[in-house]
Amino acid sequence: MSATAYNAVTDLLDRNVDQGRADKPAYIDPARTLTYGTLQAETRRLANLLKRLGVRREERVGMIMLDTVEFPVVFLGAIRAGVVPVPLNTLLTTDQYAYMLADSRARVLFISAALLPVVEPILARLPDLQHVLVVGGSGHAHTDFATALKAEADRFETVAAHRDEPAFWLYSSGSTGAPKGVRHVHGSLMATADTYARQVLGIREDDVCLSAAKLFFAYGLGNALTFPMSVGATTILNPDRPTPATMFALMRQHQPTIFYGVPTLFAAMLGDASLAGEIGSPKLRICTSAGEALPEQVGLAWKKRFSVDILDGVGSTEMLHIFLSNAPADLRYGASGRAVPGYEVRLVNDKGDDVPDGEIGEMLVRGASAADGYWNQRDKTRNTFEGAWTRTGDKYFRDTDGRYIYCGRADDMFKVSGIWVSPFEVESALISHPAVLEAAVIPSSDPEGLLKPKAFVVLKAKTTEDLGPALKEHVKQTVGPWKYPRWIEVVEALPKTATGKIQRFKLREMDQGS
Repeated sequence: MSATAYNAVTDLLDRNVDQGRADKPAYIDPARTLTYGTLQAETRRLANLLKRLGVRREERVGMIMLDTVEFPVVFLGAIRAGVVPVPLNTLLTTDQYAYMLADSRARVLFISAALLPVVEPILARLPDLQHVLVVGGSGHAHTDFATALKAEADRFETVAAHRDEPAFWLYSSGSTGAPKGVRHVHGSLMATADTYARQVLGIREDDVCLSAAKLFFAYGLGNALTFPMSVGATTILNPDRPTPATMFALMRQHQPTIFYGVPTLFAAMLGDASLAGEIGSPKLRICTSAGEALPEQVGLAWKKRFSVDILDGVGSTEMLHIFLSNAPADLRYGASGRAVPGYEVRLVNDKGDDVPDGEIGEMLVRGASAADGYWNQRDKTRNTFEGAWTRTGDKYFRDTDGRYIYCGRADDMFKVSGIWVSPFEVESALISHPAVLEAAVIPSSDPEGLLKPKAFVVLKAKTTEDLGPALKEHVKQTVGPWKYPRWIEVVEALPKTATGKIQRFKLREMDQGS
């Protein structure tokens, strides 16, 4: 490559082989172990396969793939060829896949056999889609991935791309609205490794990584691909749902040193009475949390039980990974921490002016991993990406110690008696009650048409007792009398995205329809 050329695969994968890690396990799933050397050869075969299928540089290929060793083969192999992989959420509906595959104009689709029935009805309606390759099982009329890959040569001249050239897309999961194709460039991957992974996590070559968040999610992609590969570490992949039982079983079997979770999973792992005897991984040195703010009660309970801290952090699909975080030597549960080295954050009011400490504002962030924009959504691109700054849509305030405290999504905040109420603050208060596992708070109108908090709660155990009065009093005593929920509804589960974010807009719709 020329001095100005840069392909992310050279940095993430080939460098590890050049530095003597060819025989070291890069990925372990329930069926296979893939070394760095084998992964390099497989990605070269994948690049040759795409060339034979007629896929050209910067064209897109869809990925609806479970977390197995084939995922990094396809993702990195496409990037090696200068082709743009587009990993999609594996829990979507047929219509949602139809929208994303058409929107991205994917030329080829790589799909796990178990997920093929969901997309089979729409394949004939996608004029840009030329080939379907089925991974890990019978594809009937479609091409078998393993057979096709094996037929290709393991030599390929990596495309001399550029740091600013499109490398991959991720569709925003979003708690509201239609998903947006978020375009990331070759330089973005290592930008997250050089900042959060190196300077906050302190990731090392001898680390063994386990991520509950899946690879199609920006958080999971960093956890299980970018970060471990940036130092030659080993990653455990889990193709199944990240239930508490599954995660504890993987911890027992593989003894990871880093566990990446989300708040709802940490709470569920702590709250499952049948797993109370689990001790986790004896080699575990740090945990991380993202997707939503980590309630203080959950962090403290995890630390007490496992003697390991959870680093609560904030990231987004648009920024690719965490840009605001607690750190091992600078941690306070209940706060989102400080800007990750390499990023800048600021809080602004509705006029765009910076707000003083203690005042709530919308967070903007600046850093090298920012996306190149949304695909075919110019207005939304302009509203989110303002020069070097990216709007997050999250409301925070900064305390006198310089830490940022999460208040909620901009469209989730509301006022009671003229005072802003943070749904997250009320939810955290509810979760601190020993009977409550999860909570979500929305605004609801009282008989006079005034907004007041309404809570939906998931209890740790079923009970015939009316806990409403006790929970209301608990919130009054914890965060203030005007913030307590006027109505409390017990539910079996809260609506969430596949990445664990609570979909409060669905609760608002349900409330309005009642």
